[in-house]
Amino acid sequence: MKKKTIITIVALVGIAVVFFLILQNNKTNNEEELSIVARENTEVAVNTTVVQSEKIDGMFTVNGTFRPDTRAQISAEMGGQIATIHVKEGDEVKKGQVVAKLTGDKTNVNLVNAKATLDNAISNLNRYEAAFKTGGVTETQLDQARLQVENARAQHQSAQLNFGDTNVKSKISGIVNEKMVEVGMIVAPGNPIVEVVDISSLDLKVEVDEALVSQLKVNDSVQIVPSVTKDTITGSITFIAPASNGALKFPVEITVDNSENTLRAGMYATAIFNQKGQNDVLVIPREAFVGSVNDNQVFIVRDKTAYLTKIRTGINYGGKVQVIDGLSEGDVVVTSGQINLTDATAVEVINETSDKQ
Repeated sequence: MKKKTIITIVALVGIAVVFFLILQNNKTNNEEELSIVARENTEVAVNTTVVQSEKIDGMFTVNGTFRPDTRAQISAEMGGQIATIHVKEGDEVKKGQVVAKLTGDKTNVNLVNAKATLDNAISNLNRYEAAFKTGGVTETQLDQARLQVENARAQHQSAQLNFGDTNVKSKISGIVNEKMVEVGMIVAPGNPIVEVVDISSLDLKVEVDEALVSQLKVNDSVQIVPSVTKDTITGSITFIAPASNGALKFPVEITVDNSENTLRAGMYATAIFNQKGQNDVLVIPREAFVGSVNDNQVFIVRDKTAYLTKIRTGINYGGKVQVIDGLSEGDVVVTSGQINLTDATAVEVINETSDKQ
């Protein structure tokens, strides 16, 4: 009986071991299947394009912002209280026109006192000169009286200048862009009263790549398309920066006539440069860039994996951008789906370039 019990126990243990091994094998298989499914589900769908060289016609565009030809903050030359403001925002003003006036009570008192001091000094000098002839005063006393007259005259002239400064005059012709004070406010010398801008001509400020700036010259004509009108106007290059802004871009200013005031400072516009065409220019579409073109980053696809790559760009041709370094002809870059990618992400190419992977 004891022997049968032992055999039964051994048999049960054997059966349990067999079941355990079967369950473990099933678990391993399930985990492998889940891993395969997980890998398949992590592949991000993207569109791509092949990097290639093209013949470029030489036209390239750069976006910029119009700035006023002249901008000035009109300030009071003396401190005081604002008595009147003669202009409002949007008014046209001429150079030398009075735009505001300060209260003149204090300056009137100073002028009267300075005049009285000067008259008294002159009267004293006349007495000293008469007394000097009779020996009543010394030469030193006479010299001191003369010095007092000179000092009083200087103070009187200063008071006269300050009295005239109660009128705040515009230093340029233009349009009042902003009024910065109200009647009754106290201002210190140099505090701005109004801002005047001259938009009879505007400067379009753009930034040009280093590969192109050497082809531009001051006085070159440039076609400009304002974003609000879409009409093409002609401007002239008036400034090319001698040094880059640190991102291998060179500020360029293009002046356009705006005598009819159809444009405003701050508006956007596109400058169209026509230069000599080039053959075999390595380019990629603008949509291939991660973020903006200035970030100079793209995803390059190799073995169904997208790698974030830093590149160096050249001329911006509008829809396409020249690649100077970081990519080679035949490389494949992502053109849509970048928002879902990080470096070394598995991808599924869903457009025709997938045949080339």
